Amino acid sequence: MTKEVVITGIGMISPVGNTIDASWNNLINGNSGIDVIKSFDTSEMETKIAGEIKNFNPIDLIGKKESRRMDRFSQLAIVASQEALNSAQLNIDETNEHRVSVMISSGIGGIITISEQIDILRDKGPSRISPFLVPMMLPDMASSQVSMKFGAKGPNFAIVSACASGGDSIGIASEFIKSNRVDIVLAGGSEAAICPIGIAGFNACHALSKNNSSPKQASKPFDNNRDGFVLSEGAAVLVLESRESANKRDVNILATLAGYGSSADANHITQPAPGGEGGVRAMNEAIVNAEINTNQIDYINAHGTSTPLNDKFETMAMKTVFGTEINNIAISSTKSMTGHLLAASGAIEAAISVKSLNENIVPPTINLNEPDPECDLNYTPNKSLHKNLFYTMSNSFGFGGHNCSLIFSKPSN
Repeated sequence: MTKEVVITGIGMISPVGNTIDASWNNLINGNSGIDVIKSFDTSEMETKIAGEIKNFNPIDLIGKKESRRMDRFSQLAIVASQEALNSAQLNIDETNEHRVSVMISSGIGGIITISEQIDILRDKGPSRISPFLVPMMLPDMASSQVSMKFGAKGPNFAIVSACASGGDSIGIASEFIKSNRVDIVLAGGSEAAICPIGIAGFNACHALSKNNSSPKQASKPFDNNRDGFVLSEGAAVLVLESRESANKRDVNILATLAGYGSSADANHITQPAPGGEGGVRAMNEAIVNAEINTNQIDYINAHGTSTPLNDKFETMAMKTVFGTEINNIAISSTKSMTGHLLAASGAIEAAISVKSLNENIVPPTINLNEPDPECDLNYTPNKSLHKNLFYTMSNSFGFGGHNCSLIFSKPSN
């Protein structure tokens, strides 16, 4: 019999809040976390806005010595993981350490550390490079640091599938539990790429919004005037475990991970496949995996990046999968408020999908004032929607043609 995989804890730090509850409250109230960049001088940048985390001091939360040996993306993963563990009432010790896994993704890794150390190499020479450069920059280090910090000795690695990474980590984590490799997985994503080379790189491929004069209105998925995504930072970690493990620990179950689907476009390094064909296959696989019908999905947290091609093709993909049923499904892009957190997006939006189930609230797509005629679905514009939810879907698509879809359900009795 296949093991049922449930979610028992959530941790999040994002541009809209430094905890899951603070983030959720801002999201359902339509509050944007986008602002002008304060962490570096943007005078030479085309884009001067981003979704930065506010009032975050890693020394206070992690300690001076440890935090100095971690890139920011690893620091954020530690903070989100601690909240997730507290939420799940999970203590990792000698009785369970070998059955607890960590799978926390980053698409870019320690880009802030790399860029800073390149400057040191140029200005001061190779002898001044930090001995922690390599372990700070590796994309697997968020997962590894969490494993070491909390003593989880099960399989530990980072799934890298660009902006689908956080979602794929959660999906792969569920497969490890179903196959009885482990009982519990801390799964999610973390990203911190707001730095000069990060902004300049995405500007070079014409991906970012340049709406510098109105930061909070810059991310506008499905709107006719959208001009690109807004780069953001943050992390989210979910505690996944078998129902047997959760029942044995006698902890509250937040949701069931009902289905997971993934696919590849095999089409283009940055552009989605025409018509969102790859996304269609990922969504269909998740629905089959969940053993449900398309008319049972109540809410879709769309990838919804605010880029011209993604929003159009994702709309086409949802129409293909759901047919006329799509008109009965509430959809929203919370990237309108959080911005695009790259590999962390799938994890954050999975967490939001679980919160939506718990609260029976669909967060809005803000800044949707003039819908694109080719984006004509129920995107929950500007105000959250109260609706009984039983199944939610979270979509994540990434550069390189990666597609991921997760389905969550209210926990069974």
